[in-house]
Amino acid sequence: MTTLEDCRALDAQDPLRSLRDQFTLPPDVIYLDGNSLGVLPKAAPARIAEVVAEEWGQGLIRSWNTASWFDLPQRLGDKVARLIGAAPGEVVCTDSTSVNLYKVLFAALSQQKNSARKLVISERSNFPTDLYIAESLCRERGFTLKLIDADELPAVLTDDVAVLMLTHVNYRTGAMHDMKAITAAAHAAGALTVWDLAHSAGAVPVALNESDADYAIGCGYKYLNGGPGAPAFVWVHTRHAGKFEQPLSGWWGHAAPFEFTPHYRPAPGVGRYLCGTQPIIALAGLECGLDTVLAAEAFDGGKGGMAALRAKSLALTDLFIQLVEERCAGQGLSLVTPREHARRGSQVCLSRDEGAYAIVQALIARGVIGDYRAGDSQMPDILRFGFTPLYLGFEDVWNSVEHLVQVLEAGEWKREEFNRKNAVT
Repeated sequence: MTTLEDCRALDAQDPLRSLRDQFTLPPDVIYLDGNSLGVLPKAAPARIAEVVAEEWGQGLIRSWNTASWFDLPQRLGDKVARLIGAAPGEVVCTDSTSVNLYKVLFAALSQQKNSARKLVISERSNFPTDLYIAESLCRERGFTLKLIDADELPAVLTDDVAVLMLTHVNYRTGAMHDMKAITAAAHAAGALTVWDLAHSAGAVPVALNESDADYAIGCGYKYLNGGPGAPAFVWVHTRHAGKFEQPLSGWWGHAAPFEFTPHYRPAPGVGRYLCGTQPIIALAGLECGLDTVLAAEAFDGGKGGMAALRAKSLALTDLFIQLVEERCAGQGLSLVTPREHARRGSQVCLSRDEGAYAIVQALIARGVIGDYRAGDSQMPDILRFGFTPLYLGFEDVWNSVEHLVQVLEAGEWKREEFNRKNAVT
């Protein structure tokens, strides 16, 4: 069996261990919730203060030019592109994940509006905001949203499917789709693909161009460490980017915003997926977060990057699964996340018939921060643990399982205060 000393030895040999120094981590906290909100980069407070006090406070409106505020969405988009298998000029950082999904799904449906294809396919367990946005757009545009289970792909890709909308890594289970194979199957059936990378970008290698995907959006505040509510991003394949207008035709997506013409003329390429004036302070925070992930590129002679982060992520999640199964046997926990590396994101999800929420709360009280996702008649309650290799080590994994063992064996989770539901779970 793996011991605490074994874990410390793994940390000592970890070539990425110095990346942890980029972050402010509270003492005595093991943070396993970076798949919901990444931790604070040390550089972010000073950078945000600089934007507020100097660029805004002193530069005032001049800073759109002198501090290069104007091109922040594209400049940060190029940084995101390095993490998701895209090229420079193909990504912009802007708005929220939900708003960006609305834009790209609208564009994809517009491409199919004159065909007999009237179905939008998505997973029943997809993140709810994706389903709400799709439901609204389908109702407005005369399409039908059909929800399936993952094992029904690719059989459901019939000639009446207009768009396949999937989250690359499932937020509840951590299960990861084969993007390239599924995109190929969708295209063979004549459908377009829309991918949500909220639990992929900065967590697992993504290859949008190699996979020949059509549209993708993603989140800035999870594995990209951009801060609460950080701007999201949009990628559109170059074969679509300059051809289809998104529905939110704001002035920032105009080909020449400062001509102030009364009629809209879309910017070329992905620039038309911008809408209103950009949130500069939030973008500055996001850039600090992106830089923490891109710092991994310096390892292994400049060849580290997402491949190195992925290797460590798999090692961390393998160890967590192993230790839970060795040390929590008989405690009613079941593994929900796939064991196969090719099908696993950077999180491990466990289910339990009783007390899942309370167990997570008891762990949080001990300084082990994960989260809980409620189930329903078709899905179990989930104890969800995210593993961000930038700032987590193998000793953290050992200690987190040690706390879980103690919570379960002592029945600590049964205490009243751990069974009171918070507004945010």
